Amino acid sequence: MESKAEIAERVVEAILCRRIQPGERLGEQEIADLFGVSRTLVREALMTLKARGFVTVRPRSGWYVAEPSFDEAIETYAARRVIETGMLRDAGRPLQSVIRRLRQHVADEREVIANADAGTRSVALADFHVCLADCLGNRLLTAMMVDLSARTTLVSALYQSTTEAQVSNDDHAAIVDALAEGDNAKAEALMRQHIDTLAARLDESLAGAGRPGERLRAALTPTAPAVDAPGTAASSAKPGRGRRRKPAIR
Repeated sequence: MESKAEIAERVVEAILCRRIQPGERLGEQEIADLFGVSRTLVREALMTLKARGFVTVRPRSGWYVAEPSFDEAIETYAARRVIETGMLRDAGRPLQSVIRRLRQHVADEREVIANADAGTRSVALADFHVCLADCLGNRLLTAMMVDLSARTTLVSALYQSTTEAQVSNDDHAAIVDALAEGDNAKAEALMRQHIDTLAARLDESLAGAGRPGERLRAALTPTAPAVDAPGTAASSAKPGRGRRRKPAIR
């Protein structure tokens, strides 16, 4: 039987993979039947996600995936700009094992971009930022990046028309190269430019367009992601790669 944390984690994973969309209804009974738990446990899981800004509750209507406003979308990228550039500024020179892991992640992204669907590409690219925080050894920042990555996915689904996946992958590679050179100032500047580029692609006129929902059962059924989904039970299981710590679901 799934725990409250595991149910919450599964919903976050589905948001990251874009299997459930902003504004989609989350039926308590349907989720309870899926996991074989009580509606009370489901409600508790959804309440934790409400506190984290992923879901909302509408009186006499039920639970829904959050639909961030355009102002909140801008604030999401502003938060990332402060947190991720500051993280790199204070990083020190990463160990070579960290650089190898980051380079492997960038290579995995490239493979996913070439062969996988848009949802899987989104997970891979978002996970780079979680992986970077984890590699730099700050568990609190890692957990924060899990939430910000999921929040960014909601924002992207609402206010961005396309994902320029290869451009983002190239940005990630350049950031890792700067860290490998010991040039944290350059890595910080590249991260700022990367986040600002993503933020500049926000388009308020896209809200409400092209968001077909999928059945909740299909969305929350576990899948085998091509790469580690941030905040999920998946780990770096490929040969020659170390296991990454799993950020706690609060």
